[in-house]
Amino acid sequence: MATALIIGANGGIGAALVAALAASDRYDHVIAAARSEPSSLPDNVEYCPIDIADPASIKSAATAIDAPLTRVIVATGILHDEAGGPERSLRDLDADRLAHLFAINTIGPALALKHFAPLLAKDQPSTIACISARVGSIADNRLGGWYGYRASKAALNQIVRTAAIELARSRPQTVCVALHPGTVDTGLSKPFQRGVPAEKLFTPVYSAERLLAVLDTLTPAQSGRIFAWDGAEIAP
Repeated sequence: MATALIIGANGGIGAALVAALAASDRYDHVIAAARSEPSSLPDNVEYCPIDIADPASIKSAATAIDAPLTRVIVATGILHDEAGGPERSLRDLDADRLAHLFAINTIGPALALKHFAPLLAKDQPSTIACISARVGSIADNRLGGWYGYRASKAALNQIVRTAAIELARSRPQTVCVALHPGTVDTGLSKPFQRGVPAEKLFTPVYSAERLLAVLDTLTPAQSGRIFAWDGAEIAP
């Protein structure tokens, strides 16, 4: 039995991933994990409550799942909220804001890896991926700014890399990677879409399809790396 889990199922990309996996004949069971239950779910999709900012909630969600998982995608993240947008300069840095970004973009996904990686199938290929961002690449940082978001995604990339090394020992058929979905027309990118060429602003459905297609091409030898929606590898 092939079972897929999407964490962040109420987000734009997360919801599109759930829909794509539910429509695929490759999965017998799809689990949509989010803070609140999506308004409508296909018959083969089960809802699981989870709050990526609450360590106890992540642990509880994992204990509620007893079937081996063959695909896990952590599709959560924050760039801005009612408290403000990304920092433009050093003078904008705030300790509480940085802690909030790291809690959601780094610590939550790290704990998801901790609790859900042990549920991955041992005797067959499996994938576990976290949605990251190209701006988390230290080598690719040429514009500066967005301190907290860049740093929290860079930290996530390191978490994924380190987890991949460990998983290679216990689950050699598992692929563990970070994914860049492109600029997707969701609430996260909405304030920053000006100047983005129309052909580079993706719908959640297109981005989800591309990310799943990329995952299908990866092998354990590529575990621990960062890949964009088009399959190109991104430097750490």
